[in-house]
Amino acid sequence: MAFMRGLTFPGGQQPVICGQRVYLRYPLMADYLQWSKLRGESRAFLSPWEPQWARDELTKGAFRRRLKRYASETRSDTAYAFFVFRRDDNTLLGGCTLSNVRRGVTQCCALGYWIGERFSRRGYMQDAIHALLPFIFHTLGLHRIEAACLPANDPSKSLLIKTGFKQEGLARRYLQINGDWQDHVLFALLADEVPG
Repeated sequence: MAFMRGLTFPGGQQPVICGQRVYLRYPLMADYLQWSKLRGESRAFLSPWEPQWARDELTKGAFRRRLKRYASETRSDTAYAFFVFRRDDNTLLGGCTLSNVRRGVTQCCALGYWIGERFSRRGYMQDAIHALLPFIFHTLGLHRIEAACLPANDPSKSLLIKTGFKQEGLARRYLQINGDWQDHVLFALLADEVPG
């Protein structure tokens, strides 16, 4: 895992994980304005692929509750949320979440991600996922990462393949997306499949 030093970030917090062009860190209350603007302007782009948005989705109160949930899940080792920023100018690009962390004989998590529309298809999320792999496999000590996307989401399928995931099958009516139970293509990446 690479760390950057000597840069100033909201709340004085240093980034957690660095890629080639991006860095990932835990979300802060100071991120609210960038987050709400990016999510708001990207709503039509994101909503076909995400759970239905709450009425107060972009409010400061909802964001504060989101941060409290993230902190609780991290403390209990069940999920880890990161915001993805561009290294050049600290612009928020999107987010990655490692959820449903399962220990014991499974040692697995589910990867979810989103990116603002104006930053999509530029390789930022591929960089972010590559940067996350050492955290997942070495820091957390997990054995397997699972990811799922809608069959029609060709950019997401391509992203997962480019980052080393293998397609494993189709889960019928797997997740409730934009208000409807929808089939998902299932992907996975194992610790021993990552080069180096």
